[in-house]
Amino acid sequence: MKDRDIEKIIEILRESVKEWKQPVVTQIAERDRDPFRILISTILSLRTKDEVTKIASERLFSLARTPEEMLRLEEEEIERAIYPVGFYRNKAKTIKEICKVLIERYNGRVPDDIDELLKLKGVGRKTANLVITLGYNKPGICVDTHVHRISNRLGYVKTKTPEETEFALRGKLPEEYWIEFNDLLVTLGQTICHPVSPRCSICSISGYCDRVGVKRSR
Repeated sequence: MKDRDIEKIIEILRESVKEWKQPVVTQIAERDRDPFRILISTILSLRTKDEVTKIASERLFSLARTPEEMLRLEEEEIERAIYPVGFYRNKAKTIKEICKVLIERYNGRVPDDIDELLKLKGVGRKTANLVITLGYNKPGICVDTHVHRISNRLGYVKTKTPEETEFALRGKLPEEYWIEFNDLLVTLGQTICHPVSPRCSICSISGYCDRVGVKRSR
C-alpha cells in the first residue's frame, strides 16, 4: 500500500466497524472513561477471550471500583470473581500489588504517563498505551497482535515485534489517528482479518492491502 492510503483506509474502517462488535476494553471505557477500570480490565483481557473478560470485569467491579476498595478484598475473592480468565491466580495477585502501589505512590490515582505506568507490575506497553488513550484521551498507539499483524499485512510497516510496530507507527502514522487506530484494527482483526485464512473477499479495505504473508484467504 501507499503510505498516503492510510487516510482512506481509516475513513473506510470508521464506517465498517459500526456493524461489528467493539473490543471489550473499549466497551468498558465508554461507560465512564475511568482509568482504573480500564487498567484492570486490560490486565484481565491478556490471554483471555473478550466474552470472558467482560463477565469477569463486571463481577469484579461489582465488588470493588477503586484501588482502595480492591485492596480490601482478599486475594481469593478476586480469584473467584475473575475466574476463568487466563492466569487468574497470578492476575489476582498482580491486581492487589498494583492497587497497593497506586495508593502508596500515586494517591490512589492511575498515572497518565506511559513511563510511570510501565513501573506497575504486569503493565506492558500495550496496556500503558490503552490506559492513556482510552482513560485520559492522550496520544498513544496501542499495539496488540491484531494491530501488529494487520499493519504489516497491509504493507504499512515492516516490523517483527509489536513494540517495533508501535515505534514505526509513531514515526509515520498521523497523530490524529493514533488513539482510534487500535480499536479499528482490533475490530477488523477479530471480525475479518484473521491470522489464518483472512476473509479478504468481504474486506472493505482489500483494495489497499498488500496482503503480505497471506498464503490462503477466503
